[in-house]
Amino acid sequence: QVQLVESGGALVQPGETLRLSCEVSENLFKAYNLGWSRQAPRKQREWVARMPRDQHIAYAEFVRNRFTISGDNAKNMLYLQMTNLQPEDTAVYYCFAVNPKNMEDVNWSQGTQVTVSS
Repeated sequence: QVQLVESGGALVQPGETLRLSCEVSENLFKAYNLGWSRQAPRKQREWVARMPRDQHIAYAEFVRNRFTISGDNAKNMLYLQMTNLQPEDTAVYYCFAVNPKNMEDVNWSQGTQVTVSS
């Protein structure tokens, strides 16, 4: 059963804006900590932003003030608004859901390609 379905990846030019969406199953959305990660070519997957249920939203330093994570409780949707995109933001982006009671219980989306190029 697929529990996170992601969409929104695209080819954009530097400086443009893009929003990724992630449909999260209700059981995960209501109980798990949600977030976004990315993996650039020949690099390890890195954390981008997280939205814990009982903590403050946090961002990786390299996306601070450019990316915004948000959720829609009525639709069980997670979003990542990305502004002023740069070539170094090129990566496959994943949404994830982590069990706050068991950090090894992690669910991932299928990933979506974001390419920033002129």
